[in-house]
Amino acid sequence: MPSERVALPGSERVPLSNARRIAAVDPQETVTATVVLRRRTSSRAAAEIQALSGQAPRERRYRSREEFAALHGADPSELGQVEEFARAHGLTVVESSAARRSVVVSGSAEAMQAAFGVELAHYESPAGRYRGRTGQVTLPVHLAGRVQAVLGLDNRRVAKPHLVRRKLAAAPAAAGGPSPLTPLQVAQLYNFPSNADGSGQTIAILELGGGFSDSDLQAYFSGLNLQPPAVTAVGVDGGQNSPGTDPDADGEVMLDIEVAGAVAPGAAIAVYFAPNTDQGFHDAITQAVHDTARRPSVISISWGGPETGPASQAWTQQAIDAMNTALEDAAAMGVTVTVAAGDNGSTDGVQDGRQHVDFPASSPFALACGGTRLIGKAGAIQSETVWNDGPDSATGGGVSGVFAAPSYQANVSLPPSTNPALPRARGVPDVSGNADPQSGYITRVDGQQEVIGGTSAVAPLWAGLVALLNQSLAKPVGFLHPALYGSLQGSAAFHDVTAGNNGSYQAGPGWDACTGLGTPDGAALASALGTPAGAGGTVS
Repeated sequence: MPSERVALPGSERVPLSNARRIAAVDPQETVTATVVLRRRTSSRAAAEIQALSGQAPRERRYRSREEFAALHGADPSELGQVEEFARAHGLTVVESSAARRSVVVSGSAEAMQAAFGVELAHYESPAGRYRGRTGQVTLPVHLAGRVQAVLGLDNRRVAKPHLVRRKLAAAPAAAGGPSPLTPLQVAQLYNFPSNADGSGQTIAILELGGGFSDSDLQAYFSGLNLQPPAVTAVGVDGGQNSPGTDPDADGEVMLDIEVAGAVAPGAAIAVYFAPNTDQGFHDAITQAVHDTARRPSVISISWGGPETGPASQAWTQQAIDAMNTALEDAAAMGVTVTVAAGDNGSTDGVQDGRQHVDFPASSPFALACGGTRLIGKAGAIQSETVWNDGPDSATGGGVSGVFAAPSYQANVSLPPSTNPALPRARGVPDVSGNADPQSGYITRVDGQQEVIGGTSAVAPLWAGLVALLNQSLAKPVGFLHPALYGSLQGSAAFHDVTAGNNGSYQAGPGWDACTGLGTPDGAALASALGTPAGAGGTVS
């Protein structure tokens, strides 16, 4: 008699919009999946973050990755139960990690379907072909409550790069109008600390496609009179540095490296390449967060997709939960995670007549980065407004349909939630920076110079700034939100952007759903974070 099975909460899948089933999977097709387990001490980890949130960054004592894994990783006995379950179904255990709370398993499609109670098929959709499933994942009763997610059975694309190329036919900037900038010029306008270069820090950059070439990096940084940063490619789930395979993905990779590397030239850069799937995205985050070899102090993510809505259908709740827990791990260990807020205005590109935000920017543990149009003159900001060139070229921002408002946003005026279960929902973005392609970043991609904008540029810009802050304070600033929303809100550490909109939301004094708290004055931010006055607020 078969053992009793239960559905894994949040695992339900539906086909992508306008997708059609074209064939069943070959029973012998190899499938790899990541089984994500619960923390052994979830409430204790959350309490540690609460305690850290009430301290100034310079006063915090973060746990090392090794300490965190020992205290808050998966229970070894539960890892063993998942491994035993996998082998009993003819699957191979590829990797098992208590720190990352995951077991990667591989086997035939036939064995995977039997193990997880799913039916796999190949689908064709306007977004491309993918291997998919419908319905829920099921597990034996003894694993219920122990497993948080099973990722990778369905390999549809879950995210896109948040970059916008400046049109080649764009007219020359009018007098006083926006013009392209180098990352160094942007850093100067935002008064980044001049007494730091990021030395001793490692910036992690997550990429779901594309690649970089050393020759392009050499040429680009030579043009800025900078020594190219030390860049290491790290493969996750078979991902690799593959320049020339996807122009948009290449543009994303090069933009991220060139912006972060220019503003923090002394920092090492580790680029984690993973497949564009829920499994790949999750595993890239956990690899970077728990990497005991490279130990990044800040992670930059410029990929994402609509959190909710009929056009998203990329995220299951189990995937959102697993990724959010990984970002919470980062906060507990003092790793700042900067995430692009999206480039499609207040709808996030979802055509259902409602407003949406992008995930993972909407995670309460992500520093969500919105976009502005920046005009400088003589090394000073002349004007700065919300970036909005139209529905497909405007900063993302709004309120989450998944996450309640964290307590660090208790004192900001948030737009009304459209989710009845969330009277007050997480507001996005937290901060912002130059993103309009008209005032975009001069880059080099696949041997050519071009100008690229988008909130994709803001995430690595803030990641580079965090590397400078970490060096200046001689310790990681880590989870910045409580300080930013505490005594730093409305201070000299921010340029408040009060003009413009991103569709349904209007900028105004203080936090808004277009540019968050504003754009940085880097030196003022460094000074403020180095004093006890940098503390304030918590997260729940």
